[in-house]
Amino acid sequence: MSIRKYSVIVSDLGNVLIPFDYSFAVKKLEKIESGLGHRFLENLKLHYDLHRKFERGDISPEEFLKIILPVLENKISEMDFIRIYSQIFTINEGLVSLYSELKKKYTLVLLSNTNWIHHEYGWGKYEFLGLFDKLILSYEVRAAKPEPGIYKAVEAFTGRPPEEHLFIDDIAEYADVAKSLGWDAIQFINNEQLIKELRDKGVIK
Repeated sequence: MSIRKYSVIVSDLGNVLIPFDYSFAVKKLEKIESGLGHRFLENLKLHYDLHRKFERGDISPEEFLKIILPVLENKISEMDFIRIYSQIFTINEGLVSLYSELKKKYTLVLLSNTNWIHHEYGWGKYEFLGLFDKLILSYEVRAAKPEPGIYKAVEAFTGRPPEEHLFIDDIAEYADVAKSLGWDAIQFINNEQLIKELRDKGVIK
């Protein structure tokens, strides 16, 4: 069996390079007033379409805040909410080290469903982002995975044929769409599993 030739590694961000946990925000909101955190979490679950619209850039940060702050009974200022809403991330240091090695041989592209607040106040200052040749962010390109448009935005940047792209994402549906567009893809489970699959594909030794 011939090994596929890749020139581009495309990586998801959330729950791959930066695990996130909304319980961090819930706990901080609960300290402000009992019930605030749980109201926020329920709203997130019941109105995920709102968060998806924010990720797609369909609504502005100002519009998002005007909707979300009344859910918290306006018990918190805009900036305090932004800070709490954005401090939900940690860094997968092992994967950062791996990507540092991949950078030597491949074009690296970050492909993320995210929003302006999380980018500006959450993860946007992380040094490892310098490893990537391009950040393709949903709210900037006005498309979100699994919509084909966001994958096409990657191809528009790389100029490489679909079959030279290898995509890493923790969500199986998003990986499957990449495959349907001619890419190869790996569903990320953990670092060890990813390293094994990259070795199997001849990406690393």
